[in-house]
Amino acid sequence: MTQIDIAPHALKSKFAKTVVALMSLVALVASPFGSRVFVRERREDPGRSIALYVPRSLLCRHHFPIRQNSTKETLLFRRGFTSHSPRHQDVFHSQLEDRSSAAILPSLKTAPPVPQTLTEKIVQQHSVGLPKDKRVKSGDYVTLSPHRCMTHDNSWPVATKFFSIGASVINDKKQIVMTLDHDVQNKTEANLKKYRQIEEFAKKQGVAFYPAGRGIGHQIMVEEGYAWPGTLAVASDSHSNMYGGVGCLGTPVVRTDAASIWATSKTWWQIPPICKVTFGGTLPKGVTGKDVIVALCGLFSKDEVLNHAIEFTGSEESMNSLAVDDRLAIANMTTEWGALTGLFPIDSTLERWLRYRATEAALNNPSPGNATQSSFTHQRLDELLANRLAADKGAKYAKYLHLNLSTLSPYVSGPNSVKVATPLSDLAAQAIPINKAYLVSCTNSRASDLAAAAKVFKDAASVNGGSIPKIADGVKFYIAAASAPEQAAAEASGDWQAMLDAGAQSLPAGCGPCIGLGAGLLEPGEVGISASNRNFKGRMGSTEAKAYLASPEVVAASALHGKITGPGWYQQPQGWTGVVRGEGDGISEEDRMITAEEALEKVIGQLDNLVQDGEKSVHGSDSSLISKDVQLTEVLPGFPERVEGEIVFCDADNINTDGIYPGKYTYQDDVTTEKMAAVCMSNYDKAFASTAREGDILVAGFNFGCGSSREQAATAILAKKIPLVVAGSFGNIFSRNSINNALMGVEVPKLVQRLRETFSGENPDVSQQNVTEPSRNSDSLDSPPTAPQLTPPQEKLLTRRTGWKFTWDVKRSKVDIQEGENGPKWSHKVGELPPNVQEIIAKGGLENWVKKQIEGSV
Repeated sequence: MTQIDIAPHALKSKFAKTVVALMSLVALVASPFGSRVFVRERREDPGRSIALYVPRSLLCRHHFPIRQNSTKETLLFRRGFTSHSPRHQDVFHSQLEDRSSAAILPSLKTAPPVPQTLTEKIVQQHSVGLPKDKRVKSGDYVTLSPHRCMTHDNSWPVATKFFSIGASVINDKKQIVMTLDHDVQNKTEANLKKYRQIEEFAKKQGVAFYPAGRGIGHQIMVEEGYAWPGTLAVASDSHSNMYGGVGCLGTPVVRTDAASIWATSKTWWQIPPICKVTFGGTLPKGVTGKDVIVALCGLFSKDEVLNHAIEFTGSEESMNSLAVDDRLAIANMTTEWGALTGLFPIDSTLERWLRYRATEAALNNPSPGNATQSSFTHQRLDELLANRLAADKGAKYAKYLHLNLSTLSPYVSGPNSVKVATPLSDLAAQAIPINKAYLVSCTNSRASDLAAAAKVFKDAASVNGGSIPKIADGVKFYIAAASAPEQAAAEASGDWQAMLDAGAQSLPAGCGPCIGLGAGLLEPGEVGISASNRNFKGRMGSTEAKAYLASPEVVAASALHGKITGPGWYQQPQGWTGVVRGEGDGISEEDRMITAEEALEKVIGQLDNLVQDGEKSVHGSDSSLISKDVQLTEVLPGFPERVEGEIVFCDADNINTDGIYPGKYTYQDDVTTEKMAAVCMSNYDKAFASTAREGDILVAGFNFGCGSSREQAATAILAKKIPLVVAGSFGNIFSRNSINNALMGVEVPKLVQRLRETFSGENPDVSQQNVTEPSRNSDSLDSPPTAPQLTPPQEKLLTRRTGWKFTWDVKRSKVDIQEGENGPKWSHKVGELPPNVQEIIAKGGLENWVKKQIEGSV
């Protein structure tokens, strides 16, 4: 039997009725189990409220196995129908006298702060100018002061921007790190001159500088302790995610952001939606971190984590099976998975790695001022671990994914796509011949990776009379360490020499072939296998070549045998039926054992989600339901309260930055504004220039602006005098470049759907099957291609004047759509544009904002 006990006046609020209905639904679900659920109005509360009481037996027997005995009835949820935040209240008097309740009563008497993820906690510590008591959350725009900012070969272009905004002195010298790593094989006078300019600038400014040959910037950030656990570090390179392998929140920024940080120590960031990835089981012998991330990219290949922050977690046993070098490889390639960060916890595995580094630094007795000495000390580690950051219990995530490590086998990515991942055994059976093999890049060229590759040849030598065998005829094998210290370690162990004896060709520590620079690039018709991170068509050489990605030992074995194969270290377990993965945390309900406090947190969280859904159903988000007394957004002076114009519709998804602004103009410094306007969107549709007009509102499909980081994709649209772009969703880097260059953008998926329903001739195909990018949308070489998105089955016009009017009401955070002169009119709620972002746009972009900051400080 289920009893619902409420007072009549508790239902005066329409919102209260909604919540009562939701609670009643919970009660009805529970009733078959013979349990009684009480929904009571608490009269002593100053605000109207409803409390839900559930017997302990219901928790123990049905939803939540609990190890701890407690009282017969427990308060699960309390929501006040006032403007206050949700809070708990005291339970029955009998519970107050029951000692077994002591463990949970403290959490019920006071309202705890909103739980935060590890990502949110780190961002909280590096945000400046927050209102008092503000706790940041996913979706918030914040002004960041990162712990470190690294630039590499692009340091001189950043310096040019730095000078152009009126800056002359770097604001915080300790914050900045400069490395030379991309084009280190290029000995032309032009490149050497650029390198000299960067080095002279770095020395004049007094910032940390690492010359060509010292190593790849991301590896330097880790091994020198700049990427410190619990801090936030950025770099003007997309593989900044790698810092997450050591518990440092790493994310990329564009050049304008870097110049802003140099000048003011600050930039802006929007906290992404956060995905929790839970590992189960343990990594089998012969399976590496590279196999984990290659499998993740292939098994979750539908943009599940696109533009998300990722937090990896799991049991202590699972996480202990992932060494720090494995974690660095996984975090590094979360970029290819589509994520903006890839963060591992600060746990015992990381602690052991840090202690080793601190002991090593102490034994080597570095000279005073050495970066390693100042970073890796046991005293500093004691302070870090005494205040160890971790996600709060009850923290909310946008998505939950899980992967059982025990069910993984070696995987290979490709050809020419990180989203195609195949078990090594399947490809080995095909005996695919190779021409080139690469053990290079910041992903997998540390000493442990070099040792794994060398072991392949040493094992073969043991059955070859002790002589290191040569690589297969017709195969070239290139090796480059992630840094000079990693190469020195490999040389000391004999691993480097073993590969040279096998016929490998050494390259300087740097990026090299991974980014298509220097010796050893793939020629037309060739097949290559690499331990690097990207195999997009043409990235490592010819667009007519095929590139695969794999672990160091698989690369070495393939070089030895002349075909894609492995060293034979992995043995498939008996009874294996496939990789266990999916949505959720991967723990079955019968195996889930949680404490009473955790059970309460879970139920409260679930019911709070129901209440939020109820609020949406009551208040709504569309035209007829938008409240007239909605809280207004502050609009700063110089920023328009309304933006309106006719919609010009580019009916396609995944229009990348090369489609918006052709790559052949990207590095031409003399392109006029008129020329930029003329070629805007020309790689997508040559008719765009004559169709779009000044003052139009450009509307496109989903993931608009994916691809490379060129800022001209935003400035070309502004050159066309289009003030606002609307899309179903935006590529993250395009969003950053838009705000940095004062181009406004709004995401309105419903508008894209309505336009397609009206102009496509048929309803859009929502199956996402057999969908390709626009025919003129050239492949990007430095950003992962995206999964198919919603695209109409037929495109009558690539660019269409619609006759529809679009109005963005910035103050009310809504848009109004007039579908033609006599068509329907509707409104839609959109995200708030906060004052700190308005200020950047109103000033004409981030560069002008920085100028004002500099003028103000002077």
